[in-house]
Amino acid sequence: MKYLFASDLHGSRAAAEAVLARMEAEQADRLLLLGDLLYHGPRNPLPEGHDPMGVAALFNAMPVKPLAVRGNCDAEIDQAVLEFPISADYLLLPLQNGAQAFVTHGHLFNLAARPPYRTGDVLIHGHTHVHAVETSEGLTYINPGSAALPKEDQPKSYMMLDWDAGVFEIKDFSGAVLKRFALPEGA
Repeated sequence: MKYLFASDLHGSRAAAEAVLARMEAEQADRLLLLGDLLYHGPRNPLPEGHDPMGVAALFNAMPVKPLAVRGNCDAEIDQAVLEFPISADYLLLPLQNGAQAFVTHGHLFNLAARPPYRTGDVLIHGHTHVHAVETSEGLTYINPGSAALPKEDQPKSYMMLDWDAGVFEIKDFSGAVLKRFALPEGA
């Protein structure tokens, strides 16, 4: 099973199209969206190809609907144009080594405001627009970066999880690996 994680599209149809192209190239089974799907927010510039209704149409047309969490720029009205739920603050994803991933946007739960976790668990969130892998106090934090508006001179990026192998890879949109994390055996 392969999962593709994307975050912070901020209404960019170009980013949504790039995510769907990488889903096909990676042969991903499921898409997980980490929030800030349609609106760019007051602090962000308009992203390339800004078209929130186009983004909604692309994701609504998917035969297997994405799993998604709510970002700080997502509003209740966004749900009116999306055919999959986006209002949850987090979701839990069991991992093959017995650990779990706490998947969220990052504005409520993050390394400074940690969710409940056990040693070996993974915290996955976007929000910062900066890709990262960091382990601290028994919790591994992974951020796929932004598919539309990366910061700190990083490239636009996404993340793959090969569930069977227990390997996370953050990649740019050419498919080049930027960062990698392999789950330890038996958490």
